[in-house]
Amino acid sequence: MSAKSPERRSHYTQDVVKTRDEDRDYKRGKGNNDDYKPRERYHDRRRDADREQESLRRDGERRGDRRDYRDDRRSDRRDYDDRRRERDREPERDRERGRDNSRERAGPSRRSASPTRPSSERRSARPRSGSRSRPASPVDKAKPNFKPSGLLAAATNTVKAADGTSTVLKYNEPPEARKPVLGWRLYVFKGSDQIELLHIHRQSAYLIGRDRAVVDIFIEHPSCSKQHAAIQHRQVQEKDEFGARNRTFIIDLESTNGTHVNDEAIPTTRFYELRAGDVIKFGLSNREYVLLHDEAT
Repeated sequence: MSAKSPERRSHYTQDVVKTRDEDRDYKRGKGNNDDYKPRERYHDRRRDADREQESLRRDGERRGDRRDYRDDRRSDRRDYDDRRRERDREPERDRERGRDNSRERAGPSRRSASPTRPSSERRSARPRSGSRSRPASPVDKAKPNFKPSGLLAAATNTVKAADGTSTVLKYNEPPEARKPVLGWRLYVFKGSDQIELLHIHRQSAYLIGRDRAVVDIFIEHPSCSKQHAAIQHRQVQEKDEFGARNRTFIIDLESTNGTHVNDEAIPTTRFYELRAGDVIKFGLSNREYVLLHDEAT
């Protein structure tokens, strides 16, 4: 900035001196009060502004104190809820300790397939939620399981060959299995020529397939399964004067290429009733098995 001129500097100095003299005279009671009123009003406004700022500062401190008090109350409430949840969990922890001690005394269970986790890990894995509801009791894996495992059925249905190999049968006879009264027969045709006659009335069920070790009726076509199907004679209850009758059914054992009766595929793993004169085909074989009995005309 440029320096002030001597005239302006002297004028500025005179104003400062005059103002200072007026302030001194006013304080000593010698000055003119009318000339000093604007300056007094200025000082009053300054004092009012300072008081207002001080009041705002004190109000802010009070609000901060109230906010701190509310935060302290919330923290105390959370601590109280945590202590209450811990107190509610004490009986459950005591029960878990008792179960752990009983397991240690009894030794490991042979029926359990997987090792059980320690109780401390189970407690740490439990989610810590804010809910006051009690956690569900854990499943005790050491309890005995009396459900069928299938091992006994597999051992019962296993057929051992002379060479030491074993085969598990895919089919079991139902409780209503009965030997037929009629003389049922299967006439095997290849084209227009009859090549074989099979009597199927001497036992209640006949297993059909490519595995010679277990089947009753052997089929050599490669499209047929090892245990392809079964013919079952059953006693079926009927609401008539006879009460019960023997019926003949066929069941497909989930074969690869299916079983057909009268050129229609039958459902798998379900009994399908057969009647005299039905034509049965297995897989993609061209051989036809015609079902007849003694009284068929």
